[in-house]
This record gives sequence, structure tokens and C-alpha cells, in this order.
Amino acid sequence: MSVLLATSGDLPQGEPGATVLDAVLRERGLDAAWARWDDPAVDWDAAEVVAVRSTWDYVTRHREFLAWAASLDQSRLLNGADVFEWNHDKRYLTELGDLPVVPTLLADDRAALAEGVRRFGTGVVKPRVGAGGAGLLVVTDPDDPRLGRPVRSQPDYPEVDGPWVVQPLVESIRTDGEASVHVLDGRVGQRFDKRPGGGDVRVNEEFGGSVRPVETGDVADLVERAYDAMAARFGRPIDYLRVDLLRWDGEWVVSELELIEPGLYLDVSPANAAPFADLLMARLAGTSAPHV
Repeated sequence: MSVLLATSGDLPQGEPGATVLDAVLRERGLDAAWARWDDPAVDWDAAEVVAVRSTWDYVTRHREFLAWAASLDQSRLLNGADVFEWNHDKRYLTELGDLPVVPTLLADDRAALAEGVRRFGTGVVKPRVGAGGAGLLVVTDPDDPRLGRPVRSQPDYPEVDGPWVVQPLVESIRTDGEASVHVLDGRVGQRFDKRPGGGDVRVNEEFGGSVRPVETGDVADLVERAYDAMAARFGRPIDYLRVDLLRWDGEWVVSELELIEPGLYLDVSPANAAPFADLLMARLAGTSAPHV
């Protein structure tokens, strides 16, 4: 098997829109298959390249997931287990150096959460290990009884607990939404604009949000800076990443960097399928990502 695409038990056939990527891979003659990351029957060493894709259950099993990633041949694993270790905890938002970022405080207990809410006035509380908007709270009262307790976002969601980050509510999420831009093999790819639905601030479709492809526009420079910053941090170019951006005080700032399993939004647009296939072909050919 040339390429194994790691997914989860909830998505055995791959991420939403996976058939688009599958078709492009077949057109290029690539021998590729989707496999559950936690399936003990999978021979990961048989693959020339392993790409983590829709392993979205890792947030409730992150220690197990990180151990699995570290057990693989790192020369074959896109991005690498050291990148996953750093990126899985939102602590990284406090370690981005000169990159503009949404103000972020770390909180390990209820007192720190209350102080964060007090400082920001309206605080957005998120678990430091989490994804998809699960466990997010918007809090205006430092004495809110929900602070410091496990949160269940929906009846069929698992409870999400701390530690947490606290950020100010970025009001532009309601007007400008969030911009997400992929960088694949050093090339800026498709931008997607995401908007929350109803009275929520979460742009995730599970909570009523919407996604649409748009022109890259005025965010390209910041996206390239984020790519360069990650290459500098890890001492090598990153195979792929997604930069999520919000408008804060009239300027674009980083809200998240996704370096583990950013969805390609193939169910919204096929634009990222060919560039991702090109990335896989380049790694199979032994060509590394472009240097900064």
C-alpha cells in the first residue's frame, strides 16, 4: 500500500467528501486506502506514506492517539508526531511569537477561569484539548456555576473537561465569520469562510454554522507567515496546515492552527483534492515540502 489515510471508527470511508479525493488519487494511479488509526489489524509499516485525516475522535483519546502517532515511522508520517504533540493542546496559542493571535489565557481551575472572564468581560471558554466547538461556553459572569465543570455540548456528545483556555468574545464572528485557509506542500490553497448560525458563535455545521469557498483575498500574507513560523519552530517545512483567522480590532489574527487533521471541506468544494493528491505524490517521490 503506497498511502494510508488515517480516519476514525465514526468515518470508516474517510472525511466528508472523501469520494472526491479518492477519485483524484485513482486518476493519479496512487494506491491508497482509508484505515482506522486505532485498528490493530492495520500494518502501518506497509505504507510508504501515512496521512492523518479524519481522526476526529482523538480529542477524547489524545494520549492513545499521540502514542500511536509516535509509534509510526516518522519519515513516512506527514507532519510528524512531534507536531501533533504540540498542536493538540491549545496552549500553543500562547507560543506563537510574533504572529497576531486572539488573546488567550490558560486556566487550570475555576479561579483562573473566573479571572479570565473578569478580565475580558465576556469570555469564551474552551477545553485545551478539544475540537468542533465541543465544550465551548460564552460566559459573562465570573461566578457562572458552569465554570470549572465538565460540559456536554449536545446529548450525544461526550462530556468535555479542563484544563481550558479563556479568550475574549470576538464580536466579528457574527459579521465577518471565520476564515480558514489551507497550505498544502507550501502552497496557499482554498479559503473557506465560515459563519455561525442562529444565536451561536460556533461556526461548526453541527451547531448550525455554514461554510463556503471564497477568494483568498487579504489573508494570504498572514497565512504564509504562519507557515513560515511553523517551519521555523520545528526546523523543517510543514507538509500541511490550516490557518483559522478572525478579525480582532480591525485586523486579521490567528484563532487556531490546525496541523493534525484539518478537514479539507471536500463536501463543500473539490478545490483541495488535487493539491492534497499532489502533496502525497511528492512525498512518495521523496520530495520534501518547500523550504521557507
